Amino acid sequence: MSDMPLAHLFGIMAVLIAMSAFFSGSETALMSINRYRLRHLARSGHRGARLAETLLKRPDRLIGLILLGNNLVNFTASSLATVIALRIGGTYTVAISIGIFTLVVLIFAELAPKTLAALKPRKLALPAAYIYYPLLKVTFPFVWLINVFANGILWLFGVRSDEGDGHSLSTGELRTVVAEAGAMIPKRHQKMLLSILDLENVTVDDIMVPRQDIFAVDLDDDWDTIREQIQHSQHTRVPIFRGDLDQVIGVLHMRQVVRALAEGQLTADSLPSLARDAYFVPESTPLNKQLLNFQGSKRRVGLVVDEYGDIQGLVTLEDILEEIVGEFTSDPNATHRDIFRDANGSYIVHGNMNVRALNRLMKWSLPIDGAKTLSGLIVEFLETIPEPGTGLKIAGLAMEIVKISDNTVRTVRVFPPAEGARPD
Repeated sequence: MSDMPLAHLFGIMAVLIAMSAFFSGSETALMSINRYRLRHLARSGHRGARLAETLLKRPDRLIGLILLGNNLVNFTASSLATVIALRIGGTYTVAISIGIFTLVVLIFAELAPKTLAALKPRKLALPAAYIYYPLLKVTFPFVWLINVFANGILWLFGVRSDEGDGHSLSTGELRTVVAEAGAMIPKRHQKMLLSILDLENVTVDDIMVPRQDIFAVDLDDDWDTIREQIQHSQHTRVPIFRGDLDQVIGVLHMRQVVRALAEGQLTADSLPSLARDAYFVPESTPLNKQLLNFQGSKRRVGLVVDEYGDIQGLVTLEDILEEIVGEFTSDPNATHRDIFRDANGSYIVHGNMNVRALNRLMKWSLPIDGAKTLSGLIVEFLETIPEPGTGLKIAGLAMEIVKISDNTVRTVRVFPPAEGARPD
């Protein structure tokens, strides 16, 4: 090597620096590449992605191979730098060459390629996989021996190479990924995905129709009353009972009932034969589980019961779907008879309105971790039953109590912030 021209030595040095840059950059690229995107590419038939995925199944071996190659190249380059320094200026230039060589390696073989690989991991990781896969097979005995010692040291500290955090995402992490997806997912789809992830944190009693608001038919009523209820019902499925709602007999499908009524074949005694057995749902059932339960049982309506078996409310498949996709119409007056827009821009809201539904429909941010209805929320906030005309503000929304009866807030006037209105 002492007889080789300096130009050749510098050429070899450049090749070694380039190889070191490749090892350093590819290590960063392979370790930082998005595993889910890599898996998608592999399933799509991309050979480089399949090779990279195989290599990353044993990261200890891959890192061992890369470090073996990188250190071999760097040691060779360091020795060559010493030879070049001696050829140029003798012993005194060796110290200078160390500083220059360190700077060159730091910039061109470490910092620049690692930064590029961190920014564009896919562009380097997939081509590198074509090189590392066969190289690992050739050098496997050396890599295996190195890993035996390295893993032995880790074992002394209670760490095993086959243990890891894996790459599965928790619900919270997945929620963060969806929320930060930005333009890659349309805003509406993003909101739906986040709503699906939130289903496990919401139970049926959070969205159910309260017991006192359930539309049901009492078979102990006279036939004229029952027939009028059937004719004016706005629901497709209606519970029937005798005397008390807890004595429920079943659930009527109003399409069949109306057909029988039109044919003159419907009587109070024939109603139970048209009813399907009631489907009961524990009040603490998470919505994600109840959605599957509805699907499995081929039901659309469930009666919510507490731990004592008493009926507390009613939940429908539509209620759960609205938690995901939102209300099926953006017109509050068309969606809920419990909310009306007044001429002055305020809203007249019934106290039994579900807080979650109200937030979803009106894009408000009322607290949902306590009371289920607006009436309950107001009483919980004031810690007393208010008088008509009482003003308050919850979550930035000014409210005025309009009507109180039976110790319950029946009607509330809500002033949206955009209107700038305040209760007197």
